[in-house]
Amino acid sequence: MKMHKLLLLAVACTWAMGASAQWQWIDKDGRKVFSDRPPPQDIPEKSILKEPGGPRPARAAAPAAGGDAAGAPQGATAPAAAAAPKLAASSTKDRELEQKKAAAEAAEAAKAKAGQEKIARARAENCTRARQAKATFESGRIITQSNDKGERVFMDEAARNAEVKRIDGIIANDCKR
Repeated sequence: MKMHKLLLLAVACTWAMGASAQWQWIDKDGRKVFSDRPPPQDIPEKSILKEPGGPRPARAAAPAAGGDAAGAPQGATAPAAAAAPKLAASSTKDRELEQKKAAAEAAEAAKAKAGQEKIARARAENCTRARQAKATFESGRIITQSNDKGERVFMDEAARNAEVKRIDGIIANDCKR
């Protein structure tokens, strides 16, 4: 019985090693593909992200550009071939990060512009109200106010002049173009 368990354990370990022999590549649509089989021939070398450690089927038969096909062992080109997809993947990640950064900066700029437009609209509205109030005060009409007790009181000439001066300050500040 103990021998069967040991054999089962050996088979399970072998099976797990086969699962680690995975290929990874980016297909023509930009999706990451995982498979236990090599990618199709139309996938360029730079799109292959990961390959099993063993010899490469069909693709390894073609010599690399500038490589020594007869003298160099196949394992000697594997580190360089493995480094190229990593560089391609990191440059893709860098481009994605740059795009995200640019999008964030554009969103922040749009938010700042919207804030400035909101302030400009508020100033224009304040300018319009101040000009209307100044016209009312300069018309000579009787103006009333409420005091602390809530009683209606008529505005005298000194209070009227003080209010016109305050309104002129608002116009000077908000009506700049």
